[in-house]
Amino acid sequence: MCGRLNIIDDPFSQFVSRQLGIAFYAAPNLDIRPSEQLQCIVASPEQVLFQFPLSWGIRTSWSSKLIINAQAETVSIKPTFQQAFALHRVVIPCSGWYEWSQGTSCAENKTKCSFYAADNSPLYMAAIGYPESKRVITLTTAPTQKYLRYHHRMPALLAADSVSDWLNCNAREAEALLKSGLIRNAWTCRPA
Repeated sequence: MCGRLNIIDDPFSQFVSRQLGIAFYAAPNLDIRPSEQLQCIVASPEQVLFQFPLSWGIRTSWSSKLIINAQAETVSIKPTFQQAFALHRVVIPCSGWYEWSQGTSCAENKTKCSFYAADNSPLYMAAIGYPESKRVITLTTAPTQKYLRYHHRMPALLAADSVSDWLNCNAREAEALLKSGLIRNAWTCRPA
């Protein structure tokens, strides 16, 4: 699931600023990898949105691997993610992400594919933050039939007009948004 993100040139930052009503800037980067810094959107206690840098992935005592995502279906109940979900929801604006399509046999090479909004607008990934360590993980959801050929999970994507709700609602409302408020087919793909 989405182990690499990308940010295209400056119109991206202008789009995000205009859509969310904040000053936002992210330097172009066509290959953002886990452990690298992401320009995220968070909300203050007064429900004001602002940009905040967080590094992608968390370290846990139960895994030697960097954890970069959590399943939207269980994020509210898993001990590792429960508090972050309740108190520190985050949005990661991006131009797109990459997946590698699976061949029909083990001998076939995987093809890197770029996923992006069909209208080239920003995509908003639902995420949870760990402010004490300045870390973030993305949320994933079950794939659409169209996406299944690339991976068994896909990013949990929010509409621009749902970003403030995601950041400012209570945990129960956030769970409902994950169940019925995600964008499922607002993307297209091409070989990268």
